[in-house]
Amino acid sequence: MSKNHEKTDQELIDACRAGRSDAWQEVLTRYERLVFSIPLTYGLSRADAADIAQLTFCALVERLDHLRPDSNLAAWLATVARRHAFRLLRQQQRQPLGQEEDIGDSLLLMKDPAPPPAAAWERVEWLNQGLRLLDQRCQKLLLRLYFSEEPPAYEVVAAELGLRVGSIGPIRGRCLERLRLILLERSA
Repeated sequence: MSKNHEKTDQELIDACRAGRSDAWQEVLTRYERLVFSIPLTYGLSRADAADIAQLTFCALVERLDHLRPDSNLAAWLATVARRHAFRLLRQQQRQPLGQEEDIGDSLLLMKDPAPPPAAAWERVEWLNQGLRLLDQRCQKLLLRLYFSEEPPAYEVVAAELGLRVGSIGPIRGRCLERLRLILLERSA
């Protein structure tokens, strides 16, 4: 499939229902960063985010035959991931009350944090789509520079990607410019 014609969500759903492994791979490639970013947005760890991503994609496998023809996979996956994140947050936020309150072993459930606005999820998906349209070198470089848990040193990135240290900055600039143009085009 060319980069100019991405499969629609319905085409992906139909192909997944038919058992096509390439369709499942495309679903993962297209939406894994979105799903993984949701628990991180709520302050959960990367390990928790990985668990939630796995639960979310398992839910997709289980519910695939029940999705409506007009289903928006990004929105559906984001909702499932958000629910799993809330569930985990509730588990983590339960704290025993002190004996001085004479409630014994009762647990206090802290209030859920307000979800980020829908526009934030749309921006994440918009950025994911733009990143997928970049060439592999730009994808790898930008993901490594901006989506690593710890910002890596240019020396490390250069060694990993087989580039000269002095070329990282200029390549990064060109890749960001390409991404900006792609995102502007997708916004029009």
